[in-house]
Amino acid sequence: MGLTIKIVIAVTLGALFGLLINVFGSDSPSHWLNYYIVDGAFYIIGNMFINALTMLVVPLVFFSLLCGVCGIGDIKVLGRVGGKAFLFYMATTALAIMLAIFLAASFNIGHGMTLTTESEFNPAVAPNFTDIVIGLIPTNPIAAMASGDMLPLIVFTILFGISVLALGSKAKTIVEGAESLNAAMMKMVMVVMSVAPYAVFALIARSVADLGFDLLTQLALYITVLVLALLLHLFGTLMLILRVFTGMNLRIFLHKVRAMQLFAFSTSSSNATIPVTLRTVEKRLGVDNAIASFTVPFGATINMDGTAIMQGVATVFIANLYGIDLGLADYVTVILMAVLASIGTAGVPGVGLVMLSMVFGQVGIPVEGIGLILGVDRIMDMLRTAVNVTGDAVVTVAVAKSEGRLAKNIYLDPTAR
Repeated sequence: MGLTIKIVIAVTLGALFGLLINVFGSDSPSHWLNYYIVDGAFYIIGNMFINALTMLVVPLVFFSLLCGVCGIGDIKVLGRVGGKAFLFYMATTALAIMLAIFLAASFNIGHGMTLTTESEFNPAVAPNFTDIVIGLIPTNPIAAMASGDMLPLIVFTILFGISVLALGSKAKTIVEGAESLNAAMMKMVMVVMSVAPYAVFALIARSVADLGFDLLTQLALYITVLVLALLLHLFGTLMLILRVFTGMNLRIFLHKVRAMQLFAFSTSSSNATIPVTLRTVEKRLGVDNAIASFTVPFGATINMDGTAIMQGVATVFIANLYGIDLGLADYVTVILMAVLASIGTAGVPGVGLVMLSMVFGQVGIPVEGIGLILGVDRIMDMLRTAVNVTGDAVVTVAVAKSEGRLAKNIYLDPTAR
């Protein structure tokens, strides 16, 4: 049985088990089922798995990107690859939020509803544009690695790789060492992935057990439109981009990225999924490491298609709840803010809600309205993260195809792992 099938089974069983706990269990945190199982075993297993994936991110990105820069061997080509990836990521984010606003406005979600919640939202402070630009250059690269700041890490690694290239034959040992260490990190990815089905079961079961039916009923229309927008973007917009810019078979692509999507769904973290995304696009889709090692961590940091969709739907929903009429200028502001914020808030925890609070502030919607959707944000975050990483893979394949660095024989091989 392949890993993908095992993970599908784990997700299904986890959802069913979590549903049983939610229906027949107790709401009391001290109840033995919640104390020992949901917040005990499931919490420990799930977070250990996420920590294991996160542990791999920094060394894998560093060694893989270093190998990629040395593999490209030309600074101009590196700049071209970066420019293409950036334009693709910004374009897909803009298309995502336009689709979300169109659907939410068409269904007029939230209009005439009265909704109360006990959840409170205190938005984190997002960095300003000046701090973002300055922060691209790390004062201490080791500190950037320790804190997992991806953009400064990417910039340092690229500069280091360019310096290694400039040394020529003198740096041969460094390049060979980086390639060996990169191979070792990929082997560690395989080790961690071997326990993935058990961890995914725990993560899904805990999430479903914590989600109440009453809240789902109250927010049913919001959830329906959000899920519809996410699915249309994934199977519509992204697949159209893949077809137009690569001409590759869409069914093969969707089949090969299933495990990656399930990892993203269960972890709710694009960064934590980087090791799996890298392995998927290189080993299963045939993208050259020189391209994948740059576009994947870059995309995990700035590509926010799923989050942009949530912003569009949530903005219309909460504006209608408060009786606020949004005009064309407000919608344009929301689109521009979402695209810019996808870069600006890349390193901030709870990035989706931070970005949403910035958008609300620009169009005059009360920020406390975010508390109305907090209860279902966890499960929605799982879905939008799966869309995010799919976008990373689509852009990576498109850029690789345009550079002639996509191995079609691997892409078309159903057994490629």
